Amino acid sequence: MILRKDSGLQIAMAAPLLDIKALRENGEIEGYGSTFGGEPDSYGDVIAPGAYTESLADHKAAGTMPKMFWQHDSREPIGKWVEAKEDDKGLFLRGQLNMGVQRAREAYELLKAGDIDGLSIGYRIREYKVDAETQVWTLQKLDLKEVSVVSIGANSNATVSSVKALKAATELTDKLKAGDRLTEREFETWLKGLGFSNSQAERAARVHLKGQGEPADADQALAFLQALRG
Repeated sequence: MILRKDSGLQIAMAAPLLDIKALRENGEIEGYGSTFGGEPDSYGDVIAPGAYTESLADHKAAGTMPKMFWQHDSREPIGKWVEAKEDDKGLFLRGQLNMGVQRAREAYELLKAGDIDGLSIGYRIREYKVDAETQVWTLQKLDLKEVSVVSIGANSNATVSSVKALKAATELTDKLKAGDRLTEREFETWLKGLGFSNSQAERAARVHLKGQGEPADADQALAFLQALRG
């Protein structure tokens, strides 16, 4: 999953899923945008059954559907999804490539040849929980924005760390503002979310927190951050 900004909103994009079930000559396409439960994906996420229920209901009430993009690029719509529903497996979608659009025709030919075969969802997280031991994220409620046809190669280096770190940093900043203390692990996560490299954050947490012998309070953490950044 990667993070992009769309009209000021931060939208996460999931790892491509190799589960396109049907492709017809007229450009009709069927497949799964994501699957539920099971083992965490390569980014450490599990999507809970029912995660799309509210979002799909919102789309239905508004008379809308998630958008169909090429490679998560809102400047390149390539058709439309005409059906989106949850079943026992996951998020099932049925759509129509717009064969009057060059990029859609290219996508069709690539899909037909098997050169690409992935779907990937773009969403905002409404509710989630994190296992403190495994760091596995269970995404409980998602606001589904779009489902893209993607090539695995173009997304193989994408990472969920940016969206996770940003959300965690915001929560930990609120914790500091409330006067609470951060553990060593929380302090490290906070620094990473604020843009420090892994090595910088790990070194800072080790030197500052272990040296102090106790978790950091708000004044200590903010002063240390200011010193680090000069």
